[in-house]
Amino acid sequence: MMKKMILLLVLAFLLLPACKNDENQESSENQQSMNEAGHEIEKRIAGYARFPLTSDLSALSENQKIMLAKMIEAARYMDTLFIWQAYGDPKELFSMDVSADMMEYIRINYGPWDRLRGNEPFVPGTGPKPAGANFYPRDMSKEEFETADIPDKSSQYTLIRRDENGKLISIWYHERWKELLSKSAKLLEEAAMFAESRSFRKYLLLRAEALLSDDFIPSDRAWLLMDDNLLDIVIGPIETYEDELFGYKAGYEAYVLIKDREWSERLQKFADYLPFLQEALPVEEKYKREEPGSNAQLNAYDAVFYAGHSNAGSKTIAINLPNDEGLQQEIGSRRLQLKNAMKAKFDKILLPIADVIIDPSQRGKINFDAFFGNTMFHEVAHGLGIKNVLDGSGTVRNALRDLASAIEEGKADILGIYMITKLKEEKGELADVPLESYYTTFLASIFRSIRFGSASAHGKANLIRFNFFKEMGAFVKGADGYYKVNMEKFKDAIDALSARILTLQGDGNYAAVKSFVDKYGQMGDELKKDLERINGAGIPVDIVFEQGEKVLGL
Repeated sequence: MMKKMILLLVLAFLLLPACKNDENQESSENQQSMNEAGHEIEKRIAGYARFPLTSDLSALSENQKIMLAKMIEAARYMDTLFIWQAYGDPKELFSMDVSADMMEYIRINYGPWDRLRGNEPFVPGTGPKPAGANFYPRDMSKEEFETADIPDKSSQYTLIRRDENGKLISIWYHERWKELLSKSAKLLEEAAMFAESRSFRKYLLLRAEALLSDDFIPSDRAWLLMDDNLLDIVIGPIETYEDELFGYKAGYEAYVLIKDREWSERLQKFADYLPFLQEALPVEEKYKREEPGSNAQLNAYDAVFYAGHSNAGSKTIAINLPNDEGLQQEIGSRRLQLKNAMKAKFDKILLPIADVIIDPSQRGKINFDAFFGNTMFHEVAHGLGIKNVLDGSGTVRNALRDLASAIEEGKADILGIYMITKLKEEKGELADVPLESYYTTFLASIFRSIRFGSASAHGKANLIRFNFFKEMGAFVKGADGYYKVNMEKFKDAIDALSARILTLQGDGNYAAVKSFVDKYGQMGDELKKDLERINGAGIPVDIVFEQGEKVLGL
């Protein structure tokens, strides 16, 4: 017995260093893995250029400055609401045991999924992002939803959940988040009391009501009809990009804006060309039979605060609203160019990309006026084309579901540059910028937007356009790796892609659109290498805002 005990002690002693060595090795490997993850997150954060959202407040009255502060405070609630929609409980998200850098990246992305890398998870232990985000139960299939007989299931403003028996039910946003929405609405009402513009005061009060009822049409109509306001706020559940399962559900967001009167006056005349541009679309008459609203507004703004969906990942630099097709046809829409955010992306991202990817002989053609024009007419183009499918079964948006956003963004991009070409060649407008500048800036912008990733509707739209243009020879890539616009073929490609997308929308054939997206919405090896060159040059992917009352000096 004694011999056995001694033998066991000897064996334990002999094995102990080995176990310790294994533990030390495992600990060392874990630490190395954590260090590598930390270094990767540092690189990703560095991929966002910091930019302060400021504006000249000297023209604002004291009442307007009070309004501005209250609108920013109201907008902040959209951050919390959007996190609920994109991820779930914000407290759970922000209590994750991660490094400070990891938490900052979570805040940039409004969740643990990287929006500019196809929503890949970057927090250890996080699974894939659900296509329906947090709008639907994670265990729900498309088939279950489509066959479920529940009220308002396709509304932009309802969540889908399960009751105690596991049956699908719908819950209105204003019921689920009544407390948060009440606080935001109260601040809008307080801001309205200081409004010097009667129409803006009316809008703020109606918007506050809308947050508490999910009936946004009255406030959207009031927003369309006001034109004497210096300040503005876009707030509420608006775009449906976050719902990649069906494209039904709208995400909460907000923009607080100050109008640039000088630039706005320069832009407004282009709204008068909408009937001419609709008629000139390069497609059969039946695909352009709808008349765009006549009360379109084009204005330029300084953005001073972003929140929610608009602040998640890549930042919006122009807005076209409302999305309601009926209001667009009845009244028109407003196109808001966010000039300071636009200039930040041009200086910090687009020009450096051009240095890496565009042929030196055309690089000098790229300028901010062309970038501004391309972006502006992208927003104008949302109002053109067709909103309802030809067979009378409903809207294009409902017919194309999860593919609607990417196709609509692609339409706006291509019709925007089509309209610029038409206005220059047939109306003598935009004479101060050569067409080659618009085209070359447009090409460079494709590379900028493709970096948003295929999870973004804008990124997918630019992938489609790159591959379509490549197929048509709209640009050539030299042996030196630089891209050069072929002016004539570029123009042909604009016409062809415009006609293709307008036809797909008008027909409302989901299968045909999916086939088109599957064919052209893929990233080939050569393009991946081009993006690696851009990323290797240390060019930011997008921007992160420094914003709020302190930045503005309020």
